[in-house]
Amino acid sequence: MQIARGLQALRSRAGRTQTEVAKLAGVSVGTVNRYESWQDRAKLRVPTVRAIADACDATSSERDALVQLVSSQESGWWMDHPAVPEILDPLVSFEAYASYEHVWANALVPGLLQTPRYALALHQAAEVRADAEAISSTVDARIQRQSILERSPALHLWVVLDEAVLRRQVGDKDVMAEQIDHLMMMAERPNIDLQVLPASLGAHAAGSGGHFILLGRDDERDPMASMAVVYLELHRRGLYLDAPDDVRDYKIMFDYLRSGAADPAFSLTLLANARQEHTR
Repeated sequence: MQIARGLQALRSRAGRTQTEVAKLAGVSVGTVNRYESWQDRAKLRVPTVRAIADACDATSSERDALVQLVSSQESGWWMDHPAVPEILDPLVSFEAYASYEHVWANALVPGLLQTPRYALALHQAAEVRADAEAISSTVDARIQRQSILERSPALHLWVVLDEAVLRRQVGDKDVMAEQIDHLMMMAERPNIDLQVLPASLGAHAAGSGGHFILLGRDDERDPMASMAVVYLELHRRGLYLDAPDDVRDYKIMFDYLRSGAADPAFSLTLLANARQEHTR
């Protein structure tokens, strides 16, 4: 998505048609069109992106930013992992490039903060007809995705968690106690902010909307290296938005959610209270 928008912007600035760019880059017009329309995202290749960017008179920093985006897709473990759904590929690619990730979670603990047993219980409930091996592979993919939190420089994760998530029992009481313990531990990390939105708040900025993720990377010196995309998690599919107006609206929504949520210190108290309820 960001690659497509970047190539479109470069060609528009250069004042060239797709046919002209294709001739200069030594590729077909169909290839230029596919890259600009975000088709075959798993098949994007560095040499092709570099050639198209050069054909659009991209600066070295603009070209390198696009190449880095493609490289993160080509080298990611998720591209060949059988348990990663096709619709999730862009999300993990975006995470590899993002500097921050903001999450509103109103139904489940976000994937980046799930324990293996919590994730297993979720998939066992959702995939009642799947065999144990397939479920295990899916859980493994979920846990591997969490490695993004260990990278350097660290991804800054900010989660606003609806208090209802802490009350919904996934697995048994031990699974929930372990999951809440994990949340409390992760909340102590310098690159993770975790806030709980109390049930007592009532109606809130997200209304009846569901789980969403806002991924971004800001680079004022090189706008082409910046990124902003929203991922909406739906049943068995996801929806990606990167139009400026859409991103702005979700940024505002998240700002209202975190301003209405308990502060990090009181959120730990709410987590501890929820844990106690599961261990009675």
